[in-house]
Amino acid sequence: MFGYPMETVYLWTLIVSGSLTLIYLVLSDMLDGIFDFFDVPFLSPQLILSFLTVFSASGFLFEKYTEFSNFLIGLASAGIGLIIVILLHFFVFVPLKSAETSLNYSEADLEGRIAKVIVTVPKDGFGEILIQGKSGAISKPAQSVKNEEIPSGAEVVIVEMKNGVAKVSTYDPYNLEFSYKGEFK
Repeated sequence: MFGYPMETVYLWTLIVSGSLTLIYLVLSDMLDGIFDFFDVPFLSPQLILSFLTVFSASGFLFEKYTEFSNFLIGLASAGIGLIIVILLHFFVFVPLKSAETSLNYSEADLEGRIAKVIVTVPKDGFGEILIQGKSGAISKPAQSVKNEEIPSGAEVVIVEMKNGVAKVSTYDPYNLEFSYKGEFK
């Protein structure tokens, strides 16, 4: 092809497509916005580059180590590339795209959680609490629901979140005296 042996064409295609794949890997966040106008999943750059890389790699190996005809090698390489790209699409890219990657939380998610007071909550004022979670720690301003002082180091339960401020009550694992809506019995 083009006056060069097919082994050389496959090798150069592999080098170029592999290099473009590495560049795409580094710049994927920026380039994904450019390629968003293609609404066809199989025209995504990562699948096209993956196909070219697998196609050229298998073509190069077949040319180097077998005595098959160029047409048969091209057909087999295209089939292998297509199978790999389909597997990549359905078993890697689709699950990654639909995966929840956000660490965001809503204030309603914090209600009912146990926290530790890190700045004393005064009788008529605000203190600060620390909420430990699997993805890290969150500190929030806090105010006592019963209008009582809660010392630093005490465990509290978040009864209600209002305007970014946690309404808290002291935590006693054996006696919870409030309902879910923050109304006390």
